[in-house]
Amino acid sequence: MTKEPAIRVRDLVKKFGSFTANDKLTFEVHQGEIFGFLGANGAGKTTAIKILCGLTAPTSGEVYVTGCNVAIQPEKVKKNIGYMSQRFSLYDDMTVAENIWFYAGIYGMDRQQIRGRISQLLSEMGISHIRNTLIRDIPIGWKQKLAFLVAVFHDPPLVFLDEPTAGVDPLARRQFWELIYQYAARGKTVFVTTHYMDEAEYCDRVCILSEGRIAALGTPNELKKLWNARSVEDVFLRIARPNHNKN
Repeated sequence: MTKEPAIRVRDLVKKFGSFTANDKLTFEVHQGEIFGFLGANGAGKTTAIKILCGLTAPTSGEVYVTGCNVAIQPEKVKKNIGYMSQRFSLYDDMTVAENIWFYAGIYGMDRQQIRGRISQLLSEMGISHIRNTLIRDIPIGWKQKLAFLVAVFHDPPLVFLDEPTAGVDPLARRQFWELIYQYAARGKTVFVTTHYMDEAEYCDRVCILSEGRIAALGTPNELKKLWNARSVEDVFLRIARPNHNKN
């Protein structure tokens, strides 16, 4: 039996007055897939993600996330997903454990569930020693790991990561991607945006937006072959800056 896609989008249109932010987007994200969502500033990424997360309704088209229609079941969508913002969102004046307890409560987990998972996950991530440390006193690389932990603490089938490695060093970025691989290996779906084109190579498939439309969609190798490019970055530049390679 074919699995229901984690995300199914058909002819998604989002307009703001006369401006079309998303223009007939059609794509699917498979369960257990690491799906990269790329685009220059203004390409329509943020608008699309807000729709997929149930934060805003599409103007037209069909959008299903974890089997739920985002237009009529946005609250159910929110309960089935995790989300990590590109801007660090944990509270600096609370400890690591306090932040986890706070957000887990927002996700509707009971105290017994939280108590049972918190020590296990901190240990698995190798950060048990900072359990009682204030967020403001830990390095940004650890903060990003914690933000990911909070986003997936309720064990959602799908997590959205919006530029999760922005501002961290290359080693911390690589370690963060190991967390992504581990989560996907459990059959979970990861939808990630990034401005680091080398990270796009880590994804199972990549979708590149340009001016509100899908300009490319496929595996990194498929895109490089189709565009006769050495890297996904080259593909991205040809789409985002079509005159880049012209004399």
